[in-house]
This record gives sequence, C-alpha cells and structure tokens, in this order.
Amino acid sequence: TPLQFDTKGENKIITQYDMYSIDEDGVGLLKFDFLGIKNLSIIADAVERIKKIEDKEVDIERIPLDDKKTFQLLARGETTGVFQLESAGMKRYLKELKPTEFNDIIAMVSLYRPGPMHWIPMYIKGKHEPTSVVYLHKTFESILKETYGVAVYQEQILQIAREFAGFSLGDADILRKAVGKKDPKLLAGEREKFVSGAVKQEHSRKFAESVFEKVIEPFAAYGFKSHATCYAMIAYQTAYLKAYYPAEFMSALLTADSGIEERIVIEVNECEGMGISVLPPSVNESLADFTVVDKEKIRFGLGAIKGLGENTIAAIIEARGKGENAGRFASLEDFFRRTPANVLNKKSVEALAYSGALDDLGERKSIASSLDEVVSFAKSIQASAIDGQTDIFGMMAPEDSVDMQPFQLKKVIPATRIEKLQWEKQFLGLYVSGHPLQGLKKYMAKKAYPLGDFSEKFVGKSFTTCGLVGVVKKVLTKSGAYMAYFTLEDLTGHSEMVIFPKVFQKFGMNLAEGRIVVLNGRLEKRKDLYQFIVQTVKEVSLDSMIKNATEAKLFNENEKYVRVIVNKDEEELKKKVDGPYQINLTEKSDAETLNYLKSLLKANRGEKKVVINIKSGETTRAIPVPFGIDLTQELKQQIAEIAK
Repeated sequence: TPLQFDTKGENKIITQYDMYSIDEDGVGLLKFDFLGIKNLSIIADAVERIKKIEDKEVDIERIPLDDKKTFQLLARGETTGVFQLESAGMKRYLKELKPTEFNDIIAMVSLYRPGPMHWIPMYIKGKHEPTSVVYLHKTFESILKETYGVAVYQEQILQIAREFAGFSLGDADILRKAVGKKDPKLLAGEREKFVSGAVKQEHSRKFAESVFEKVIEPFAAYGFKSHATCYAMIAYQTAYLKAYYPAEFMSALLTADSGIEERIVIEVNECEGMGISVLPPSVNESLADFTVVDKEKIRFGLGAIKGLGENTIAAIIEARGKGENAGRFASLEDFFRRTPANVLNKKSVEALAYSGALDDLGERKSIASSLDEVVSFAKSIQASAIDGQTDIFGMMAPEDSVDMQPFQLKKVIPATRIEKLQWEKQFLGLYVSGHPLQGLKKYMAKKAYPLGDFSEKFVGKSFTTCGLVGVVKKVLTKSGAYMAYFTLEDLTGHSEMVIFPKVFQKFGMNLAEGRIVVLNGRLEKRKDLYQFIVQTVKEVSLDSMIKNATEAKLFNENEKYVRVIVNKDEEELKKKVDGPYQINLTEKSDAETLNYLKSLLKANRGEKKVVINIKSGETTRAIPVPFGIDLTQELKQQIAEIAK
C-alpha cells in the first residue's frame, strides 16, 4: 500500500488511496473506520470522579435503558454536553418529541442531518398520533412500525428490497450502495431491477416505481441502525450521568474542553442554569483540572491558570496534602512554608494572586503588590527550616514554642470588582465571577444597538454601538499606515470591528483592551460573519455609566450574567451548516481552471454538497456538483486559490 505523511502537517502516516479507491470498487482491500470519540473519555472521567467523591461504583454498561429521570432531561432539551444531542435544533426537536424509549434516541441521531432532517416532524407526529401513520403498502408496516412509517435506517431499505421486490441480501446491498453513491448509471440499472422484482411479486409497475422514488431513493443513503445505536448509547450514557451526577459530569466535560474558550463559556452557562456555581481556582480546593467542591460548586483547576507550570501545580497539590494542616493552607504564611520555594517564583505567585487562587489567604492586589517580599519570605522560611532552626521550635511543647512574626503584605487599596474581573479574563481566559458591564444591559440598549441584535437587516446601515474592547490587532498596510481589527463585547454578544487608517490615525489612541467605547459606524457582512466598520470612537468611563444608569433607574446590580460567544442568527448558521458549500467563480475561469477544480473535488469526495456559481455580467448560473466533498480547511484554501 503506498503511504504518505498526513498533509495537515501532523506527521501521521496515511495511505495514498482515498476511501473510494481502497474498497471492492478499487484495489479490493477491506476498510475499517476507527472513530476517536472524546465523549468516551468524558464518561470514564465522570465515572472515576463519582467513585472518588461519592464512593459509588457506576457500571455505565449496565445502566437501565428505560430510566425516567434521563428521559425527562432529554424531553426538557437540557442536552448541552450530551453526545449528538446538544445543537439548538436538536434541543427543539427533543422538546417536541418528548422521547420515552431508547429507540427514539436512535432515530433522532439518524434523522438529524442534512436530507432526512425534514422527516423529523413526521416521526414526531407518528409517535404522538399513531393513527396518523400511513404505510404505502401493508408489507411495509412490520418494517417501518418502529419508526412510525418513516424509513430511517439502511437496514429498513434492505428489508423492503427483499420483501417487496424479492431481492437477495447481496442484491439488496448492491442497491444500497448504488443509491448511496448517486451514480446515475448504477441507479438506472438498480431501479429497473427493483421494479422488475416488485412486478414478479405481483405489484403493479407504476406502484413499484412510486415506491422506488418515494422510499428507496430518498432514504437509502442514511445511516445503519447498528451505527446509530452505538452513537445513541453514548448519548444516553452522557444524559444519564448528567441527570444523576451533574457536578461530576459537568466537571469532566469542562476538563475535556479546557482551552476551548467557546465551549467553556457554553458549559459554565449550563452549570449556572443547573444551579452549579463555577468559581475561580483556589489553592485550597482546586486540583489540576476542573474540581468538584460539592454538588453545587465546581472550581476552575489550577491548570487553567495561564503562566502556571505543571511542576508548580503538582507541588502545590502535594504540599496541601501534607503537614499539620493537611487538606488546607491555613494562611498565606502557611502556604509559603509548605509549598517548595523552588516552584514559587514571581511569575507563578503573580498568576496565583491575579487569578483568585489565593483569595482564601489574602487580598489579590495586596499579594500581587508584594511579589518580591513574598518570594523572599518563602525562600528564607524554607532555608531556615533546612538549617534546622524551625525544627528546634517544632519539637518544643506548644506552651514553649516561639511564634515567628507573621508575614506582612503591603498595604494597598483593595482591588475593585472591575480589576478582579479583568485579571480573571487575563489569567483564566474569560470573566468567571461576573462581567464588567453587568447591571447595565437596559441602559446600554437605550443608548446603542446591542451587539447581539446585529442581523441581516442592519447590513449596510450606519448606527451606534457600545461595548468593551477586546484584543486589538494593528496591521501595517501597503501604504505604510496602520489600521486595526479588534473585538467588541457587551452583555449580549461580541463582534469584529475594523478601523481603517484615516479613522485609526484620529481615534486609535482610544483603543486598548479593557476600555469601554462608544462606536459609530456601518455594519457589513463578509464570509458569513458581521463586521462593523468604525467611523468614530469615544471612550467612556464605567463609573459614569453606572452613575447615569442609576439616575435613570436603569441599573440592576442583581442582573444575571449569561456569558455569550458569538452573535449569529440561528437560521443563517443552520443554512451554513446544512446547505451546500458555495464556490463562486467568474466567466473568466477557463476550461483548464474548471477541469482542475473538478479533479480537486473528485479527489476529496465526501458528504458535503457543493454548488458552483459562475457569474457572467448581471446573471449567475448555479451548477450543482453531482457528488459530495470532504470539506477540510486545506481544501477550502485550495478552492480559494482557484477562485481568486
């Protein structure tokens, strides 16, 4: 077998054969698909946490498949983190379906994808109104009864071909492959074979053709029930763990998604909606990963703190479990006595302080302002212990012991709530205990358009928006002038801002991460994402906003903060995911270019549908590609080069 290194640059060895050349239609090798599913690791981690925390053994392979509490969770659509069932559309359908048996999950896993998705309402109606189910032929009832008249699985197609058209299992499998490949020549031959077979079974030719068109062609490319059952089992197991052991499951989920900010935001929101607080890390309670404190509290792990190395984390956790106060550090001095000084440099102590990990032991700003002193104290106290000085005192009776002078931090003005939040963002990657703009949602909506309201109807229009500046990226243009891209965030969403050279020259000094600004500009849409073209920038102070909002009775200090990720219209996102991939070309594209594009797409066959749009003057001709593609990032880049 010819081999090569993976083109993604991961140094993995792969075959040079594509998936179509390797099987019986090509060189005749047997092809196995090995799927690495992260959720299996999440399940194993959750089970291990349950054992450690609650001393319960959960045999995940033997949980009851008719558990009422699990199906109630699914029926409520509370499926964030549940394998295959957590998209917004799936949640909506689950609420409508109200699944009551394992077969419902198998069917939803199979139906929720491009193509069969439009049959979901029929399946739901059939479940709730059994009398509404109609079968094209009486022989179909025994085959399609479990799916309420909807042909969901390839096994059902094989059965129909056998019972309705008299096919052998081998012939039925050839039919399945022909329909799956959508090959016109193969399909025409199999259609005639199916119709002829049905006629021999004493069905009319017209009815047989109708069955082929309405049942066989639309459904045969869907999944095998055996495959869907495996996926449904993982979905059910994750739902079961979430229903019965929410803290352990969510902490395992958060750990698995560490480093993926978008997922962490979604999952922290989900925890809070479940009544579980997600707190900043703590040297007294956190392990390396997300840690369950109790049924209502999860802590960020020490590993989430930027700038804190693995050796430091391991040393802190080990030190916490030793000594007279094993399990907790009693004070800041106790922490520096027990944790090895060689892992407590200025950088690590700063990260611990600013992230909130030392909040139990001292005030954040005070510790961070005393870095030289605390590091020096740690070294000296441990050096004296090595010299035997503290050991002598340690051997004395309590009434004879000599107390060392307590360590004194610098006296500074305590950190404000805003400072703490900014440090959390810097060292943990997101605001954990709140948001700087919390309480101002109504006030800001009165003064500017919320970022979460950006939609198609605003494209091309000028208006005012307001928010918190995120990362600012300056770019030097060909003309030698600077422009910038930056994110703006409010309590409803965030969006990309663009400020061109002339405007940047005038207002660039107002742009810095963490500042609150009022922007005037125009909304545009590029590559399915909104961009706000900035025309003016005005910096505003948070104190003045709170003061003005309070006077206008629009400030709510108890306002609930729901973290947001991206501002996208769900239907537009659905179209982007489920609709065909669009390749836009101009009439200038010659035959050589088109032939190269054709060969490129053929070499990357997959399931994603493709439409090529060729623009000529004011008109555009859409050409559907007769096969799907495997749309990788690399292929996108290659297509973009052709379409230039």
